[in-house]
Amino acid sequence: MVTHILPFYYLSLQTPIMKKYLLVAGLLLLVQGAGFAQSSYQPTAENVANRKDFQDRKFGMFIHWGIYSLLGDGEWVMHNQKIPYNKYKRLANAFYPHDFNAKQWVQLAKAAGMKYITITSRHHDGFSMFATKATDYNIVDATPYHKDPMKELAAACKEEGLKLNFYYSLLDWGREDYGFGHKIVNGAPENTDWDSYIRFMKMQLTELLTNYGDVISGIWFDGDWERKDANWHYDEIYGLIHRLRPEVMIGNNHHSNIKPGEDYQMFEKDLPGGNSHGWNSGGISQDVPLETCETINNSWGFNINDTKYKTVKQIVQYLVKAAGHNANFLLNVGPQPDGIIQQEFADTLQKVGAWLEKNGESIYGTRGNIIATPTWGTLTAKGKDLYVHILQPPGEAYIFLPGLTEKIGSIRLFRSNDLLKWKQIPEGVFIYLDGVSIDPLDEIIAVKLK
Repeated sequence: MVTHILPFYYLSLQTPIMKKYLLVAGLLLLVQGAGFAQSSYQPTAENVANRKDFQDRKFGMFIHWGIYSLLGDGEWVMHNQKIPYNKYKRLANAFYPHDFNAKQWVQLAKAAGMKYITITSRHHDGFSMFATKATDYNIVDATPYHKDPMKELAAACKEEGLKLNFYYSLLDWGREDYGFGHKIVNGAPENTDWDSYIRFMKMQLTELLTNYGDVISGIWFDGDWERKDANWHYDEIYGLIHRLRPEVMIGNNHHSNIKPGEDYQMFEKDLPGGNSHGWNSGGISQDVPLETCETINNSWGFNINDTKYKTVKQIVQYLVKAAGHNANFLLNVGPQPDGIIQQEFADTLQKVGAWLEKNGESIYGTRGNIIATPTWGTLTAKGKDLYVHILQPPGEAYIFLPGLTEKIGSIRLFRSNDLLKWKQIPEGVFIYLDGVSIDPLDEIIAVKLK
C-alpha cells in the first residue's frame, strides 16, 4: 500500500431588551481578546482527530434554507432580482416553516448514507436562521415562527450520530457596516464601520460555537471572494474559533489556496484540481482534508422551476470520484419554505443510500490518490484493501493499475466475491475482465494486499 503519499492525519429564548444588551456587551468583552496569530497555527490533537473522523464520514448533506426560499428562485434572488434590502426584509414576516421536522431531515440524510450535515446559518442576504442576540434580523425575532431550527437540528444530529457544520456568510448584501459595493481602501470598505462588522461576526460565531453542543464540528465560510483585497481579520476570527472550540474545523470557500488557520479545503462544483467555472484558482493542499460540494439539481436554494435533477448514477459516480480524489462529497438540497425537502430529492437520496448500504465499505473510511486517475474510473483504499471502481467500460478486456508494486493476495469482484485473473509486472498490475459484465453504475473490484 502506497501510504506515504497520504496526508499525516490518515495516521493517526425571548428576553427583555436590557437583558439582551447586557448579554451583547458580555459577548463583546469575550471576543475582544480572541485573536491569536493563526500564521503559526498548529492544530490540536482534538482537531487532528476531527479531521480524520471527517474524512472517514466521506458523504454529507448540504442545506441552503432561508427566507429566500419563499420566492422559489434560489438563494441569490435578492441580488439577482435587484430587490431593495428594506423590501426584501419583509419576507421575514411571512416565513413560517410549519412542516419543518429536524428528525425527518436527519433521518433522510442517514437513509442516504450521509454522515454529516452542513447548513446555512446565515447567507448573503444577512438573515440569521438561528437565535442570535447580535441582530433582530433572525428567525426567532423577525418571523412568526419564533423557534430556532438549528437547535432542533443539532439535537436530531446528536441523536442519530451525525455531525453538524454551520455555513456562515462573510458577505452581507444589506448591513451598512459591511458596505456592499463600497470601494475597498486600506483593507476596509469606504464610509463604513468595518470594525463593527467584524465584531458582529465574532459575536455570532461565538453563539454558534457555544449554544449547540459538541455535535458542531465545523464552520464553512463563504463570500471572501466578493472582496479579495479586504482585511477580513482572519487572525481574530479563526483565533476565536480555535480558542473556543479547538476541535472545530475551519473551511473557507475563497476559491484559492488555504490560508493559515484553516483546517480543510473545499472545492465548489468541481473535484479537486478542476476549474470548470474559473473559480478554483489555487492548488490542492496535501496537509488538510478536502471536500467538494455540488447541487442535486442546478440550484442551491429552493428553486420551483429547476427540474434539472441529477440521476442516481451521476450522484453515485460523483461520490466515488470524490473519494478517489481523497475528498468528501457534500451534496446540496434546498428545502421548500414550508420546511419540506421535496420528494424528487428524497427519492433519489434513498436510492443512493441503498447503493451505499451494499457498497459503502469501498467509500467510508477510505483514502484516495492511490494512482494517477485512469480514464475508466478511480481507486480508493483502506489499510491493505484497495477498491477499484470501474465507472465506464475500459474498452479492453482488462484494466491496468500503474505503480502498484506491493504484493497481492487476491483480486475479486466485490459484488460476487468471484476471483479474477491478474498479472503483476514491475510497472504495475493487469486485471483481466473476461466474462465480466460491467455494472454501468460502478463495478467494484476488491484487491487484497499481503
